[in-house]
Amino acid sequence: MVKFNIKLGIGYGEEDILSAITGVLPVAKEEIKELNILKRSLNLSDKSDIHYDLTVEARFSEERERGLLKMKKKVKPSERLSLEIPPSRLEERPVIIGAGPAGLFAALLLAEAGARPIVYERGLPVKEREEKIRLFETLSVLDPECNVQFGEGGAGTYSDGKLKVGSMDVYKRWILEKFISHGAPLDILFSQTAHVGTDLLSGIVSGLTKEIESLGGEVVFSAKLTSLNLKDGKVIGGEVEKCGEHIAFSASRVILATGHSARDTFLLLRELGAILTPRPFGMGVRIEHKREYTDTMIYGGNYPEGIETASYHLVTHLNNGRSVYSFCMCPGGSVVAAASQVGGIVTNGMSKFGRNGENSNAAFLVGLTPEDFGSDDPLAGIALQKKIEETAYRLTNSFKAPVQRMEDFVKNRNTSALGDIHPSYPVGVECFRAEEYLPEVITDSLRAAIGEFEDWLPGFYCPDSPLTGPETRSTSPVRIERGEDFSAVGIRGLYPVGEGAGYSGGIISSARDGAVVALSILESSKNSIKK
Repeated sequence: MVKFNIKLGIGYGEEDILSAITGVLPVAKEEIKELNILKRSLNLSDKSDIHYDLTVEARFSEERERGLLKMKKKVKPSERLSLEIPPSRLEERPVIIGAGPAGLFAALLLAEAGARPIVYERGLPVKEREEKIRLFETLSVLDPECNVQFGEGGAGTYSDGKLKVGSMDVYKRWILEKFISHGAPLDILFSQTAHVGTDLLSGIVSGLTKEIESLGGEVVFSAKLTSLNLKDGKVIGGEVEKCGEHIAFSASRVILATGHSARDTFLLLRELGAILTPRPFGMGVRIEHKREYTDTMIYGGNYPEGIETASYHLVTHLNNGRSVYSFCMCPGGSVVAAASQVGGIVTNGMSKFGRNGENSNAAFLVGLTPEDFGSDDPLAGIALQKKIEETAYRLTNSFKAPVQRMEDFVKNRNTSALGDIHPSYPVGVECFRAEEYLPEVITDSLRAAIGEFEDWLPGFYCPDSPLTGPETRSTSPVRIERGEDFSAVGIRGLYPVGEGAGYSGGIISSARDGAVVALSILESSKNSIKK
């Protein structure tokens, strides 16, 4: 097969693709034996000509392909990506702690190999988890073990479901094909703005769990890790707590995929001698604009009908040395109540697949380094997160989130009344200045960045835009150091993976990290038997 680039308008169909191909290559439509889209991105360089740029692959006769490959600037060979999973030679069942993207895909790969993994997840399955979240949003009753952070699918289940792929490889292809087999749209294989939304993600993660179980794996919910047992610096098992009962397990290989909010797990690892190091991460607020306003801001006033809901990504480096950036933009979405501990407020964002909510929102964050954490303790970043979350809670004396109009924030004054943009945070909001819960270095940097973002994206400064906070859990402030075999430094046989371990940031990168480590475990067991 060969691959090449074409240009298509919004709302294109199959016939448009064929016509575009014959327009760039000296071929007839009838010669195309097979056709696949490899990559698609929205080109906004000229708002009077918004279109898609695509990379496609096609199969022709061998003779025709040899001739086309002579067009070296336009045509290149294309190869299929396929992940080879060897049969398991593990002598005992591996254990995975956590059923987020990293844990689920590590378990799925091991299950396909015949290893019959056991997954322990502290939260509940999606359907029961949704009831817990609704209870929190309507009555402010928080379950610390099952919420937006914990439960089947992890924190990513309640997000926009962005599937940032970057450079495609065999792992990512395998992961995306699994998503599709459980209900994701086909275009996640090639769209640079691929997403599935919370509504589709719920069914997808449930399907992944069922596939693991159908292959001999086991997924146990409401089972929180409470201890790990070591012998001579190596894992030999551990214990989980389920409904008040302590259940011991034996395992010489434990994959740890607990996510960035499992603070008790970080404490346990430190006690056991794992090497933890602080990581830079971002904190700030959630900013909202009207969805239709955002579409016009990004696309201009005469954008084509049928175009996807607009998204943006902004970043600047201020004179004070700080980076300020948008993160986890949720077009047509809502701000989420993402607390996982009583007495603290956390915001995040999510969108449904249709991205047709009234507002669009994004995290508006300032990059922090370990020097900002106020201590050399490797868990100092978590302590700073917790301090900000608890300060915000004390302001409202509830899970209602503090909010401030953008104009009032820029002018450093109190908000007496909100404007035309209603904050979407579901538990409710109360007006407070951002300085009352965020450190000055964050508020000063956010204030300075607004002017720069307005220069680059006119309309970003919208006086009535609510700034709801705090957004503290952008990514893990801790890294669990691991060696060349992916085992935790100081604890052999324990494999930290995913975002909580500090090795990824997002659904696909977390899933890939879990799969890479799982395959490494299979390969190492095969090699050890050969020896």
